[in-house]
Amino acid sequence: MNAHVSADPYVLSHLDVLESEAVHVFREVAGEFERPVLLFSGGKDSIVMLHLALKAFAPAMPPFGLLHVDTGHNFPEVMAYRDRVVAGRGLRLHVASVQEAIDAGRVRERPDGTRNPLQTVPLLEAIGAHRFDAVFGGGRRDEEKARAKERVFSLRDEFGGWDPRRQRPELWQLYNGRHAPGEHVRVFPLSNFTELDVWQYIAREKIELPSIYFAHEREVFARDGMWLAPGDWGGPREGESVVRRKVRYRTVGDMSCTGAVDSTAATVAEVIAEITASRLTERGASRADDRLSEAAMEDRKREGYF
Repeated sequence: MNAHVSADPYVLSHLDVLESEAVHVFREVAGEFERPVLLFSGGKDSIVMLHLALKAFAPAMPPFGLLHVDTGHNFPEVMAYRDRVVAGRGLRLHVASVQEAIDAGRVRERPDGTRNPLQTVPLLEAIGAHRFDAVFGGGRRDEEKARAKERVFSLRDEFGGWDPRRQRPELWQLYNGRHAPGEHVRVFPLSNFTELDVWQYIAREKIELPSIYFAHEREVFARDGMWLAPGDWGGPREGESVVRRKVRYRTVGDMSCTGAVDSTAATVAEVIAEITASRLTERGASRADDRLSEAAMEDRKREGYF
């Protein structure tokens, strides 16, 4: 018997409860907002989020499109997966380009080469241009302390900024989507999932993922205690040697700030076993952009980041 399926058909497993909550959130947004959009990068959380959205509105398609904020420093496997899913499902994809914003002088390239913090301007421009009033994100409360403060419906001001003092109570799963003209709401259907829950749900639903999430031979170099991928973003620097190691990625973002971890986990079951034994969160283990300061994520969220 599947370990995640209760013997009593009237008792829901924890994955059933999480799925039900997420489906409820998608349907609430579809009923309350005029122009929602789902952030989709080809990373595992956005993949699970899209899977849940497809379930929420089946047999119809979700009543909203996808938005990807493209840093220009993406992992090729993830981009190939994104394009394959969009084409295979016949989905509508909007792309906001960091490179275009740099070329137009709206943002400036950082000395360290990382572009994750530069996503805010293209994201807010896309929200304004398309008049999106609700933006689904794959953030989870277990990822990072600033995200632990998030409500499921996260009100953002006319500049995209997040103010924790303006967030509303969400008793009994009652969500308040009211907002003034120019404001919008970020919505997090996976808020109550943990990294382990996400992987257990992937296993149960047999969701396909990019190969980058499983152990594979890859060229990497060491920086700040992480294995980073070499690329035209500026790595490696002088004195940093490229080696070939068996690694996998726990989370996927901009190549310049997403570290790989040593791993032999080549299947979903092996990844689940590895995560169960880990004492580090996925972002703590593999995201350099969260190490810029103690409040790095919260500072970016106040400026309009995811």
